[in-house]
Amino acid sequence: MATTTDVRPLAESWSAPPTLEDHLGEGRAARERVPREQLAVLPDGVRDPMAILDEQDSTRVPELVPIRSERMAASAFAFYRGTAALMAADLARSPSSGLDVGSCGDAHVSNFGLFASPQRTLVFDLNDFDESAWAPWEWDVKRLVTSIVIAGQSTNRDEKVVEDAALGAVRTYARALRSGARRSPLKRYYDHFDADAAEEAVDPESAEALHRAIKDAEKRTAARAVRKLTTVDPGGRLLFIEQPPTMTHVDPRIEARINEYIALYLSSANVDIRVLMQKYHVTDIARRVVGVGSVGTRCYLISNADGDGNALLLQAKEASQSVLVQYGGIAQPEAVADFIERQGEGGRVVAMQRILQAVSDPFLGHLRGTPVEGGPERSFYVRQFHDKKGGFDMDTLEDSAFRWYADACATTLARAHGQSPNASVVSGYVGGGRVAGAAILEWSYRYADLSRADWQLFRRHRGLDVSD
Repeated sequence: MATTTDVRPLAESWSAPPTLEDHLGEGRAARERVPREQLAVLPDGVRDPMAILDEQDSTRVPELVPIRSERMAASAFAFYRGTAALMAADLARSPSSGLDVGSCGDAHVSNFGLFASPQRTLVFDLNDFDESAWAPWEWDVKRLVTSIVIAGQSTNRDEKVVEDAALGAVRTYARALRSGARRSPLKRYYDHFDADAAEEAVDPESAEALHRAIKDAEKRTAARAVRKLTTVDPGGRLLFIEQPPTMTHVDPRIEARINEYIALYLSSANVDIRVLMQKYHVTDIARRVVGVGSVGTRCYLISNADGDGNALLLQAKEASQSVLVQYGGIAQPEAVADFIERQGEGGRVVAMQRILQAVSDPFLGHLRGTPVEGGPERSFYVRQFHDKKGGFDMDTLEDSAFRWYADACATTLARAHGQSPNASVVSGYVGGGRVAGAAILEWSYRYADLSRADWQLFRRHRGLDVSD
């Protein structure tokens, strides 16, 4: 029989974990190493932004690159959306807190929105994780705040409105991060932004904007996508309707291997999805152009149907190395690097999405393989297509709704960062957001000017008409 003098393995190895106050103190101490005022510094120096964009295009589908150029040239904000790589390179030149968290990597205002949870309720959250990786917390915050500045200026808002929204976003982030730190990790994990509940708790202008977005999201269902994008041939097979160059059927060699690719995807999906997919058969596959910065990457839609004509659309999107790593130079933790080595970049995107989102698409999965035309191995992540996705049109938001939306994005970003083990340390460093907010605001205004100059340079570089 054991006695109190026996040495037990857990008792021998156990030590009390750091408390919240320990973490906050560690964060405050980090201010001595990198004062928060240093976050305002955007160094001068030689840059070659067009070389970065040209390098990105060199790995993309050549015939789609002109579409990417056209979409990015449309406005200063569209250009900013497509240049996460440029910003990562510029952030790497700027002083850094060195406090890393799981980061979105492209947290601009158009990469937040509504989508359906597995319980079929609408939630508001981050919705793009192509560039996600571990990086300093302020990189995401600067990406968000600069997007607020550029979006506000592009819609000709009063400068005081833009500044208030941008500065308010940092302070909201700081408050939300601290509030989360005071709750248990489990409670933080379950936090989410319920769209319907929020509609009743905001000012009338914000409620109206949210109501419009909810109505739009409710319409953007998979069934609607099937009606718009597919047809049924005489034999009953569901086929995509070609709309060159944005929707085209794939090389027959890819089509011949589609069941192999689906099997690879399913091996990474949750077991309930593997069982569910046994009820469906692949009917067609097409390449589809998506987004702004993503144009030219390989993105496919895959139609599936059961014997009664019930359809399910999946999207497989190419995943490359995160710009936070490739251009930002952020070394990933050893465990993360090992995971990417084993699972590929598609596995990284899926893993980071599950960490950063409150609820995620149950169909998430990934695969990788050698292209049929040869060349290096490519990695993809897979998700359900158009499951009640909705966003907010920055052009139509009233000023009060613009401020509310900036705060909503900041709160959501804080919730995402709050899942990281280092989040309480970050909260100690940020404090109430007054000093960090002023520094990040200054940086973001400078970067907005730099990005606008890059936009004009891009239009000249790509031979497009230069005009505001």
